[in-house]
Amino acid sequence: MSPAGPFPLYFPGDARRAFGSDEATRRFARVAQLEPGSRILVLGCGPISAPVLLARDLGCSVVAADTEDSLLTLVRERVRALGLGDRVETRRVDLERLGFPDGEFDAILVQGRVFYPLGTTLTTLRRLLARRGRIGLTFPARVGRFTAKSALEFWEKRLGTAPLLPRELLLELEAHGYEPESVESLTDLELDALYRDVEGRLEGAPAADAEVMRQEIAVHREQNGKAGVSYAFIVGRRKEPGEKPPASRDRG
Repeated sequence: MSPAGPFPLYFPGDARRAFGSDEATRRFARVAQLEPGSRILVLGCGPISAPVLLARDLGCSVVAADTEDSLLTLVRERVRALGLGDRVETRRVDLERLGFPDGEFDAILVQGRVFYPLGTTLTTLRRLLARRGRIGLTFPARVGRFTAKSALEFWEKRLGTAPLLPRELLLELEAHGYEPESVESLTDLELDALYRDVEGRLEGAPAADAEVMRQEIAVHREQNGKAGVSYAFIVGRRKEPGEKPPASRDRG
């Protein structure tokens, strides 16, 4: 097996995204308590509908950012067709320097893309959040009761560290200055569907990137439909130093 690629983890830009459905976006909006006028950064927008939904249905002010002009063009065309140009800004960004002011956003949403190692993501994006702002992001997670050695080895090489359980992802949120609020992971059927769509879009991809993605899919299929590593979506609220923990829900 050849060495896995560095971050960002390659993903075909026109493929479906994990947690990129309208319902997933609405769930995030509810947890994040978004309202008309909330300023949102959607990082890695691609073909997903989140910028439009947040602007049109919830009245948010959205910055749709990506590293690829071709993906931003698709968003611009749709925004223009729907007359949402006053609520949705598209911006090409450099992952080494995103270029946004500190405290700029009430929420940051990253659906189905993994741009940085987990700690780097949480640290880099936290400063862009306003006080009590929310982050929702995708990251690989170890799931199920048993994870095959081949899957653990592949993902450790790809991530540079062993994949974490969903509850461990929440602990990472807390360790990096967030109040953990929710976590969900793709079911086996959802992951299968994601990989089928991705597989059909690798023909024109860069050879090295396509090879790593094919390895990822092959490792998954070796498990006979039972995912050992899947994709999770975690949500947390920016927490300030010295902030008291939330009151116990059972008043205990």
